[in-house]
Order: sequence, then structure tokens, then C-alpha cells
Amino acid sequence: MPVYLYLIIFTIFFPLVLSFDRRVNFVQYWRYLFPATLVSAVYFLIWDYFFTSWGVWGFNTDYLLGPHLANLPLEEVLFFFVVPYACLFIYECIRHYAPKDYLISAAPYISGLLVVGLPVVAFFYWGHLYTTVTFVAAAVFVLLAQFILRVGWMGWFYLSYLVCLIPFLLVNGVLTALPVVWYNDAHNLGIRIYTIPLDDTVYCLLLLIMNVLIFEWLKKLGGVAKG
Repeated sequence: MPVYLYLIIFTIFFPLVLSFDRRVNFVQYWRYLFPATLVSAVYFLIWDYFFTSWGVWGFNTDYLLGPHLANLPLEEVLFFFVVPYACLFIYECIRHYAPKDYLISAAPYISGLLVVGLPVVAFFYWGHLYTTVTFVAAAVFVLLAQFILRVGWMGWFYLSYLVCLIPFLLVNGVLTALPVVWYNDAHNLGIRIYTIPLDDTVYCLLLLIMNVLIFEWLKKLGGVAKG
């Protein structure tokens, strides 16, 4: 049974249908969204290819459709387009419907904690490939956005991240419980939320901030974004 494909369809269905809602009108951002997701997908797919080859994680063929690109299931390739689409949709909805940026004042402190704390954890788990690469990369992108580029949307980003964690963990819960995707605990923190490696929460942060950073930059080039 292609469970992974069903989860991909479930993930994209509502964001795609609601993209045509006139209030948010998410379709107007497609010209910025698709290049953003493509760039981030290339990065994550290269990473995914090597981590799968090295046995950091892998896939259970009992729950896959069958076709592979290199050593990655088709569903895994789709994941890096579908999940960012859904997350950016949530991000834009929050920016549209929330009356103000509630975390604007807290954002620099949250970012500072992440920029310092994530590399410290990575240092103590050096050699655990998933933890090391994910935590360091996430810290670099937070540093870039908050303190180097000084973007004005970090408060919105953190609020969106908290909301995105809910469906992200639900989908990952199914993927890791069956499991569709298995993880080698020698390469992560060894701490799980139910069956989900805690590292996945930082992976979600990295996936989202990379996509938002490129998405907002393209919007700004197009004269849409502020900050």
C-alpha cells in the first residue's frame, strides 16, 4: 500500500484547493513560490541522497509506490515540493489573518538562542550526522536572516513554524510509526517524540526558513514584500 503517496496527497490537498481563496489569493505568489521550492528542493535532495546512501535513514518499500530517482523514492522527491508549498501557504495565511506580528519583539532573542544553542548541541553530538548537519545548517540560516540580512518577518516566521509543526509532526508520526521511513539512532539525538526523532523539529525549522528566505527575497525583487 503506497502510504507515503497518500500522505503526500493529504498534505497538499487543502493548501492547494484553498490557494484560490480570494482573501489570501495564494496563487498570486506562485511565480515566487515555485523557484523558491525548487532551489531548496535541490539542496535537500542532494543531502537526502547521501544520507540515504550512508544509512542515516532509509525507506520501507512496503509503503512506497515503487519508482525511484537515484536511490530516493518518488514520494520523497515530492515531499520537498509539497511540504514547502503547504508551509508557505500557512505562512502567508498567518501574515494575512493575524492582526499583528505578536513575536516581533521576541524574535531576536529566539534567534539568538537558536544561533548559540544549536551549534552547542551539535558540538556535543559531533559525528551524529543528522544532528550535526541539521543543527549547524539551521543556526546558519537563522543567523543569516535575523542578524545579517535583518529581515522584518522573523516574528511571522516563528509563529508559522509553530503552526507548521502540528501537521509536520502528524505526517512524520505516521511515517515513522509504520515505519515508512526509518532512522539510524547512531546519527541523531536518540530522543523521540512518540516515534519521531527530535531532530526532525529542527529539520522542519531549517526547511521552512530556507524556503521563506528565498520566497520573501523573490517577492521583494517583484515589488511585493516589505522587510
